[in-house]
Amino acid sequence: MMQAAKKFTASDLEPGKTYRVVVAFEDYDTLLHPVGETWRFVSKNFLPYDDGLTLYVERNGRTVPFRLQWRSETQAHIISSFSDFVIET
Repeated sequence: MMQAAKKFTASDLEPGKTYRVVVAFEDYDTLLHPVGETWRFVSKNFLPYDDGLTLYVERNGRTVPFRLQWRSETQAHIISSFSDFVIET
């Protein structure tokens, strides 16, 4: 019997693991993360005042940040169901 994929939020990403985008999404800065984009997760930072979640990922040998906002009118649905958007490779 096949086991269902583990559900996780963007806050649950594990440093050092590699992830691939399987459903395209836009981050807080309206930058598109297309299907197939792959990166290694480095770290995160949460800013409670703005509900801001910054993910630091390594892509093409460089550490780059991308920002999300954990509010219903912005990216809360992406953050809360991140495993619907990216998979661990």
